[in-house]
Order: sequence, then structure tokens, then C-alpha cells
Amino acid sequence: MTTRHEHWIDGRSQPPASGAWMPTLDPATREPGDDFAAGGPADVSRAVAASDVAWRGWAARSPAERGAVLHAIADAIETDTDTLMRLERACTGKVPAQLRLEVDMSVAYFRYYAGVVRAAGQGSVIEQGAGVHTYTRYEPYGVVGVITPWNLPLNQACRSLAPALAMGNAVVAKPSEFTSASTLHLARLASRAGLPDGVLNVVTGTGPQAGEALAAHPGVRRLAFTGSVATGRYLAGVAGGRLLPLTLELGGRSPIMVFADADLERAVTAAVAALAANVGQVCSATTRLLVEESVHDEMVDRIVAAVERLRPGVDFGPLITEAQYRRVLDLLAGQPGPVTGGGPYTDGPAARGLYVRPTVYARVEPTARIAREEVFGPVLVTLPFRDEAEALALADDSDYGLVAAVWSGDLARGLRLAERIEAGQVAVNGGPLTVETPFGGYRRSGYGREKGLAALYEYAQLKTVSAALR
Repeated sequence: MTTRHEHWIDGRSQPPASGAWMPTLDPATREPGDDFAAGGPADVSRAVAASDVAWRGWAARSPAERGAVLHAIADAIETDTDTLMRLERACTGKVPAQLRLEVDMSVAYFRYYAGVVRAAGQGSVIEQGAGVHTYTRYEPYGVVGVITPWNLPLNQACRSLAPALAMGNAVVAKPSEFTSASTLHLARLASRAGLPDGVLNVVTGTGPQAGEALAAHPGVRRLAFTGSVATGRYLAGVAGGRLLPLTLELGGRSPIMVFADADLERAVTAAVAALAANVGQVCSATTRLLVEESVHDEMVDRIVAAVERLRPGVDFGPLITEAQYRRVLDLLAGQPGPVTGGGPYTDGPAARGLYVRPTVYARVEPTARIAREEVFGPVLVTLPFRDEAEALALADDSDYGLVAAVWSGDLARGLRLAERIEAGQVAVNGGPLTVETPFGGYRRSGYGREKGLAALYEYAQLKTVSAALR
């Protein structure tokens, strides 16, 4: 039986002002899913008004008090993990291991920012000599708009919400119309955990109806967006017209560079994980594999063997939207000759859903569409290189600059390349990129930073106060 999900505004469920609803689809089966409120400008205005009333009282609480509430939200997420996994599975089709990982990371965001805001969000004293007291302080913007994508619904929401709330802002969140359920449930959990009414509101709806209204609303003082380059560019124009501070976390076509002296077994594992994790629907997926010529064919053989052991519905899920499914198939149709994969499943349970066979293309031309465009699906391409200079040139031959990886037995070379590659974050020999590490892009991959201490300051304004003491 189909369930209808209303907005969450001012600590309670509220129906759509238009009376309209949006249907969803279970991508694992193509069967109908739940319906969600089709929000628009009127719903956004209600949510912004609630946030505008609530944020000052929330900001007036000490960092320790706000941190205690964020810890309680983390506890609530942990306690209700099964419900959140069920809601996410229904609209994304993800496998249990992927869902568990994303819920655990969501908890980690709230725990991290609950702690660091007490130590890092306080400003500093500037010494100007006797008779003067000068200091800085971080202050919230007030009402922050957060627009999140469909690929990692709960995780992406928590990544933005936790630092924004920690710094004393109130938030109006607009999740993807395809995957809104877990964000709505998160807001309910936050209210039960003690977050004051109106501090977190969730309006569901499409980008043109609800997302654009949120970006254009005069009560919104800051905006964070994760999604496509095209939408990010449009929102940047809207924000620029309003002089609205904006964080854009956009796409990537990230390189993974493997030298002959690397630990090839670990490098293969990393490459296959990039292909399989969330079935490639990750903006930071390192699925452009650059391999030193002398070990290229060996790497490809190992990767293909590992990829062909992956099982749909067990090791990876479907693509989440019909449009993305069609786009990936279009890209595959335009690039003949995969080493493995290359199309949809035509028999078995996977044929019912939006599943695409994990695909590997070897020795692809750097100018090929499949090598340059963000695929956002289970597709890995390989490009051989002869030396370090060519590897670096191939890595930077991209419109994007989000993530890169280097595998080499020579750590000095790995670090040297990491400092020269134009990307927002670079992992050397599997170095972890976690909740604590700032995340964001160069070039068309966007600007601003999520995660780490850097994200805390994205959601705060710095004020200087100077007082003459005599």
C-alpha cells in the first residue's frame, strides 16, 4: 500500500499547499513506491518563516548545549538504523552493506560536529597592545538552505546539516524528489531528540518548483547544493544575483593512477570498489584508471576477473533513477568494445530493475566521451601511460577536479604527484578520506568545502570586535 509523506515544517507534518503529490519508483523492481508532497514556493515560504523564528533561540545556546542535542540526534539515528535503511532501500534499491555504511557515516557527522564546535567555533583574541581588547567570533548566517541529491540521500543531508546546525543556523532542506523519505524521517528523529521546532524543516518537491524557490527566497542567507554541474551553474546565477554565499559540490571524473611498483593487489581492490560502491553513483568515484604501460594488461585482467564475480542485488544495487539508467546505457551504446559488461541485464531478477552490468573499457582514447563525461554508473575506463609526466597530464586532462588517487611503491613520488594534481583531495596508497577531511572540488567540480573543520566555517560569518579599554 502506497504511503503519502508530507513536508516537515515547524516540528510537524504539513500537507502540500498545492494539494499535489509526487509518485516514486522502486528502482530494484520498477514497482510503484510512496508518494511525496509536491512542494513549491508557498511551502518553502512556510518553512523559511519557521526557521527565521527559530534560529535566534537556537544560536543563543552555547556550543556545548547545541553539541549535546547533536549527540542526541546521533543516538536517535543509531537507534533507528533499521527504519532508515528500510526507507532508503525502498527508493534507492541499495544493498544492505551500502546502506549500513551510509547510516554509520551519518551518525559520525553528527558526533564529529557535536564535538568540534565546542573547540573550533569560538574565534580568537588579536593582540594589539595594552588598552585594547580585540577578538573575533563566529556567528551563524541564520536561515540556511540545503539542497541534496538522490545518490546518497541521508548521508549527504547529514554532511551539510550537522555543521550548519552546530554553528547555530536553522536549516530548510530540500531533498531529491526521488529519495526524500530518509531526510523526512531524520527531521522527525531530530525533533524527538530535542532539536527545537523550526530549526530543521524539510520541504519535498522538484528542483524547478521547490529548489529554485528556496534559492530565491529573500529569507535564506546561505545555500549549499550537491548535484549536477548544470543545476549548480544555474543556482550560482541565482545566488550571484542575490549575493548569496554558496557551496557547490558538483561532479567528477576522477583519476586513479597506478605505477608498476605499486601494490597491484591493493590497487585492483581500490579500482573495483570505486566501480561497485553505490554502483558508481558517487561523484568522487575514481573510475578513470591510469596505469603504467608495463603492468596495464595485468591490471585489466585482474580487475575484469574481480568485476565478473560481482552479483546484482548482493554486491551492488540498481541505478536509482530511470533517467540516469537511460543516460548510462546511452553512453555505453556510444562506446563499443567493452572488455566486460556493456549493457543492462536481460534475464533473472536484475532484469526487472534498473541494473547495469559492471563495465570495463580498456585503452580508451583520452578524448572519448566515456573517458571525459561523468558517467555516474558502474563503468571503469583505463588509459595507459609511459612515465610520470604523461600520467600527470592525463590526470589533469579533465574539466573536473574533485578527487584523485595515486598508487606507487615510491611514497615520495606519490606525494609529489598529489601536490601537483589539480583536485580537491588526493589519496596516496589508499590514504583514508573521512569525516575529518575537507571535501570539495577544483574547476567544474564546484567550490566551498564539506566535511572537516572547513565545513564548520562554511556555515558561519566571522565578526571582529575591537574595544578601547581607556
